[in-house]
Amino acid sequence: MSTISKNSLKAFLLKLECHFTWTLLKQDVDLDDLEETIVNQIKFFIESNLINYNLLSYVCHLKNSNEEALRNLQKAEEVVQKHHPDEIARRSLVTWGNYAWIYYHMKRYEEAQTYVSKVEDSCKKLSSTSHWKTPLPEVYAEQGWALLSFGGKYFERAKNCFENALKNEPANPDFNAGYATALYRLEGLARRYGGERSPSVEALKQAVELNPNDTCLMALLALKLQDFRKVDEGERYIKEAIQKTPDLPYFLRYAAKFYRRKGEVAKAVKILKKALELTPNSGFLHHQLGICYRRHVINLKQTRNPPQDDVEKLIELAIFHFKIVADKKTKFVSAHADLASVYALGKRYEEAEKIFQELLHRNNLSSGEKQELYLSYGNCQRFNMKSESKAIKYYIEGLKIEKDSYVGKKCSEAVQSLLLQKIRRGLGDATDFGALGLVHNLNGRKEKAIEWYEKAIALDSNNEEYQNALFELQLSISS
Repeated sequence: MSTISKNSLKAFLLKLECHFTWTLLKQDVDLDDLEETIVNQIKFFIESNLINYNLLSYVCHLKNSNEEALRNLQKAEEVVQKHHPDEIARRSLVTWGNYAWIYYHMKRYEEAQTYVSKVEDSCKKLSSTSHWKTPLPEVYAEQGWALLSFGGKYFERAKNCFENALKNEPANPDFNAGYATALYRLEGLARRYGGERSPSVEALKQAVELNPNDTCLMALLALKLQDFRKVDEGERYIKEAIQKTPDLPYFLRYAAKFYRRKGEVAKAVKILKKALELTPNSGFLHHQLGICYRRHVINLKQTRNPPQDDVEKLIELAIFHFKIVADKKTKFVSAHADLASVYALGKRYEEAEKIFQELLHRNNLSSGEKQELYLSYGNCQRFNMKSESKAIKYYIEGLKIEKDSYVGKKCSEAVQSLLLQKIRRGLGDATDFGALGLVHNLNGRKEKAIEWYEKAIALDSNNEEYQNALFELQLSISS
């Protein structure tokens, strides 16, 4: 193929609606983990197999397995022929777009052109507005599910896709499920990292009404009701869902989370073990088991004379599960921090410190991940390594990133509690007063910040940092 026609083919490819044009970047996910997730979903969610095979083909391409990618697209075509024989063109646009791109990357340009033409011809028949883009709700929804698979930075776009799908079919169960899931995920990010809260409860209730057999949706609704302290109402959904799908690992993981947060850790562990039998390589399940065993340790340590053998056994179990996740998912920062925290819980401080230092020196962390890391390291210094000064330092670093997020508020509460305790015990010095001034300043409480900086200067009159901070604060209030 000549350079000119090759370039013109690329221009047509860029007009297609498929995974290759949806800006799904491989650096944002763990490809092996995503592939494993999709393979499991193909096994447990037969009705979504068209979407899953299309996504799996793209993941295989990203892993340089184009032949495997083509095999998955063939399976996607078989699903359409079996379940949608009267809508083959309408249901195949994404599949054919992926075919065209994969053949292009394989330098099989004539076959790529064949699929470009199939998409163009189908779009002409399906829509009078465009040769290339027909605003089909199924395509918007498929894009939405793909975006949800690639992580938090894609959730807002996913929500928009499902909104577009719902404009044409507001009562479509699948589109409502996607929209509610996107809102739930966005709300989870907002709670952890700050940002606007999303009204997911109503969306989830509507989605459950339209999808009465979708137990994953029921579990998400239960967790959301639990957030709003409607635990009994939430548990009714969990119990109903357990009756419907007792062997669905994707539901069981959420049910376990519900019971762990309710304080029924042993019940959560039992559910997670069952889910792990069904999907033994699931990093998510190993992480949740680690969290449960760590919670068990903390609960035991809060009792009088806890049996040391039990404590040590539970610590080893937590380490075992967290280590599986950390080895498997190098980008999963929380799992690595959790592993470090359990090492510290077991007084294995060198191993804990080594992991925290490696994480702190990573230069590809998001601001949310950094803030969670500072909180986790601060907690570790405070409760396990018994270094209040280092805990204060890392809480403040976390607070500097984002004061209004859930994690930022936790950093703020922790550092103020530590500093005020120290001052009440008569152990506070100028550094502690200055730190409180900084914390109040970061939180926007300027009058309080001025008070603490004045106290710091009374103890350390030549400190330029406190003098400059006080001067700027007074200036900002008077101007």
